[in-house]
Amino acid sequence: MGRALGSLRCCLALLALLALPAAPRDPALRPRPQPRPGGPSAGTAGTADTACKNRPLDLVFIVDSSRSVRPEEFEKVKIFLSEMIDTLDVGERTTRVAVMNYASTVKVEFPLRSYFDKASMKEAVSHIEPLSAGTMTGLAIQTAMEEVFTEEMGTRPAAFHIPKVVIVVTDGRPQDQVEEVAAGARTAGIEIYAVGVGRADMQSLRMMASEPLDEHVFYVETYGVIEQLTSRFRETFCAVNVCALGSHGCQQVCVSNGASHLCDCHEGYTLNPDKRTCSAVDMCAPGRHECDQICVSNNGSYACDCYEGYTLNPDKKTCSAMDMCAPGRHDCAQVCLNNDGSYSCGCYEGYTLNPDKKTCSAAEVCVPGRHDCEQLCARGEQSYTCDCPLGYTLSPDRRISLLTTEEACKCEAIVALQDSVTSRLEALSTK
Repeated sequence: MGRALGSLRCCLALLALLALPAAPRDPALRPRPQPRPGGPSAGTAGTADTACKNRPLDLVFIVDSSRSVRPEEFEKVKIFLSEMIDTLDVGERTTRVAVMNYASTVKVEFPLRSYFDKASMKEAVSHIEPLSAGTMTGLAIQTAMEEVFTEEMGTRPAAFHIPKVVIVVTDGRPQDQVEEVAAGARTAGIEIYAVGVGRADMQSLRMMASEPLDEHVFYVETYGVIEQLTSRFRETFCAVNVCALGSHGCQQVCVSNGASHLCDCHEGYTLNPDKRTCSAVDMCAPGRHECDQICVSNNGSYACDCYEGYTLNPDKKTCSAMDMCAPGRHDCAQVCLNNDGSYSCGCYEGYTLNPDKKTCSAAEVCVPGRHDCEQLCARGEQSYTCDCPLGYTLSPDRRISLLTTEEACKCEAIVALQDSVTSRLEALSTK
């Protein structure tokens, strides 16, 4: 009887074990170990202290599934993706996630518009299968630019200032021109993180990653420890310093302010009312510059200049009058007269300045009132001389000179005539 009861108990126990549900085979769905005290959270999805807050991203994972990645190693990559999703504040208005799988071909497993909850994303990740041929990393990045980072596929418009981020996970050397493609992606505003595993080529990782390289290139020795990078990325994406992430929207300068930030401008610019963009300050407004004469605005700065006839001194602020009458600096025909940084033209004696204020013409010195000759005035090259008509001679007390204006004709015949007339008048008056 005892043996029968014992056999019955064994059968019941066996039936009970058979009735239990089978354990999931997919490693991504196995129960995960509890985190060690003080260590990074490994899969505590949905907890308030592990998810990023206020850090929306358009995030694309690009994972290498070439032949060098063994199946069990690729399962480790999938666990890493699931744990990264756990740490993110996933949602339509927060962080959107896409996953791409590549080898010699590229497969978009799901774009940014597909899932806005963690459970759906992780379920999709669990079904990813390796492609097992080649390592066309450049092709994968190019596909991300052309097919994934588009508004049709869920990327938010540039006006939203949502950072575009790529995380590439690879264990080999790219078989295509990844450097040129990655440079184009960075120029297009995509921030690239490169994660190398085991046999990964470090030079290639550095060629594709964004600057600074020490913040964008990660390396682990095996896929078995790739999950350790989860906490590193969490610190990066959930950093208090919004300015470091690049999602601040400031046109020029971002200043961290606790959990928030403020925008500022470079010297010579002022913050606009929108508190994000900057406009050049009028540096030539009174009291804002040190120029002696002329201030010239120059894109938020200024340079000094001088009026015509002045030259800028070595201090680049004050001005000194130039010698405007130095040879080659003026266009006067005869005489140049300096005039406090400017000049005027004059003429030699016997010449007059023409209406153009530059050239000179010989003066007509023999017009009435301009000479003191008694009878005839003869104009010379630059002056005049006095003369008498035929039958008269110039008075001995005058000399002929080509340079003065003092000569006058006092002719002897006139003097004799005057004496004769005077004598006759006196004779008539006595009769």
